Amino acid sequence: MNSGRTVFSQLIGFLPDREFRRCVARYSGDRRLRDFSCWDQYLTMAFAQLTYRESLRDIETCLRSLQGKLYHMGFHGRVARSTSSFPKPAPST
Repeated sequence: MNSGRTVFSQLIGFLPDREFRRCVARYSGDRRLRDFSCWDQYLTMAFAQLTYRESLRDIETCLRSLQGKLYHMGFHGRVARSTSSFPKPAPST
């Protein structure tokens, strides 16, 4: 049984989270949010990039399968498609 930190939380440990939180506070990023913070959104997108997820449904399914480990990975909010949605990139011409 693993008694240490997950690999994802070890990787996230290298990121400058203090600077990220300072930017969120400066621009009031968490002002109208209830339970899914900007930090959780950032972790979701980092997880999706590192695990090559292709869609919101894929991200949500994968994170829900890890429900018991999310807190240890750094997530504090509930993961759902509606909370992790982000704008689609503009089609390239």
